Amino acid sequence: MNDLRFRLASETDLPSVVRLRDAAARWMAARGVTGQWQPGELGVEHFRKVSESGEVWLAEGADGVVGAWELWWEDEDAWGPQSSAAGYVHRLMVAHADVPPGTGRRLLRAAERRVADTGRGLVRLDCLAGNERLNAYYLDAGYRAVGSKEGKPQPDGSVKSFTLLEKGVRDDDEAVSFR
Repeated sequence: MNDLRFRLASETDLPSVVRLRDAAARWMAARGVTGQWQPGELGVEHFRKVSESGEVWLAEGADGVVGAWELWWEDEDAWGPQSSAAGYVHRLMVAHADVPPGTGRRLLRAAERRVADTGRGLVRLDCLAGNERLNAYYLDAGYRAVGSKEGKPQPDGSVKSFTLLEKGVRDDDEAVSFR
């Protein structure tokens, strides 16, 4: 899967993003990861709203969309008021049945590159505090835990606790193809 291409999602792509997220939620549930994502929890309107204030990115392979993520330019619910020094990655997801191991890491690197390209020096994300496997994934990807957020509001009205993680990004020569 070396032929991944990254592009901003258009309005017509949003149903595919919803299907991808629902499939990722089902994949997590099948592996005993509960309390994170639920199928049907977010619809097209959620991703449309994100696109208005941030970005929704797609990863495409030869057979179509195989991953996506949201990139926000602020996240006061989790991080409080901040300077514009960071980009915030949310809902990193891959089509697990259709991609090789390491694809999620490639998407994360593309998100980091996009943040660096805007002149920001930090990528931040939050991870469900109780999801030890996912927290370890981000730590292994070079992120460091810098705090926690108790009671962060969720799209469904519930509240959850999160680990806050960040990573410095620098200008490097790793090629990422955006189109």
